[in-house]
Amino acid sequence: MKEIDLFIEHLQYDLNYSKQTIKSYQNDVESFLFFIFNQGISLDDVDTQIIRNYLSNEIQNGKSKTTCCRRIACLRHFFDFLLDKGFIHENCFLFITAPKKEIRYPEVLYIEQVETLFNRNRLRTDELKERDQAIIELLYASGLRVSELVNVKVSDMDIRNRTIRVLGKGRKERIVMFSKSCQETLIDYLKNSREILLRRNKSDFSLDYLFLNTFGRQLTTRGVQYILEDIQNKTGCHYGLHPHTLRHTFATHLLEGGADLRVIQELLGHESINTTQIYTHVTEEAMKAQFNMSHPRAKKHGNDD
Repeated sequence: MKEIDLFIEHLQYDLNYSKQTIKSYQNDVESFLFFIFNQGISLDDVDTQIIRNYLSNEIQNGKSKTTCCRRIACLRHFFDFLLDKGFIHENCFLFITAPKKEIRYPEVLYIEQVETLFNRNRLRTDELKERDQAIIELLYASGLRVSELVNVKVSDMDIRNRTIRVLGKGRKERIVMFSKSCQETLIDYLKNSREILLRRNKSDFSLDYLFLNTFGRQLTTRGVQYILEDIQNKTGCHYGLHPHTLRHTFATHLLEGGADLRVIQELLGHESINTTQIYTHVTEEAMKAQFNMSHPRAKKHGNDD
């Protein structure tokens, strides 16, 4: 469909959206178009009632309120584009209020869990131990997204000053930092394991990507998820590890340590401070949990006056 093709070109070339974001937009747009075209409704005939019928249908089919909210935002953007290009005469999505979604606070690890994870993983004796240790320490020390982690190149790193130049969402560049402990782990990995893995790549000995798979090629985001699952099995630390778990833990621990929210926003690469704000709620929940566990009067007792 010509309208979709033009919209995708707009996202790709005008807005520099990532492939993953563009694919998500495309899926959301196609979902709505499939719904209206099955009913013989054209783009210019869409009104608020049709949109509400679509949302009701999505919820009945098991779609979450979060998914519906995302689709409304995407379709509002799409119809704005159509209006600007003269394909339609009105964007009815502007009059639609998204369903109220539940607040889902990110999962984070306690400091003790992080230390246990790192210590147990260091006890491994297999050849991938150093690479895996470098991955989990860098994720926790820098707050990188997994998509950013797999695209870090050795040439992007300043090991001595403990910084990495990262190309984040919207192709926005930022500098992230990492700890001295992570620095030592990365140096060990670069000197030993990475060299061994790189020699297995018979087609490209000059590959610059920091993290490599067992064949000496660039690691993928799915590969990182598999590695974290494998680390849990090998260490016995079944914490529900996910790349974003360590990113959330990084931000939460910084905030609990007194870091300014604006600094955390910059380190995470959030465009809006509102996105970073959720970590204040996470720390409040953690404080409540600690209070309830530690304070002798936190729980009601049957013999209380």
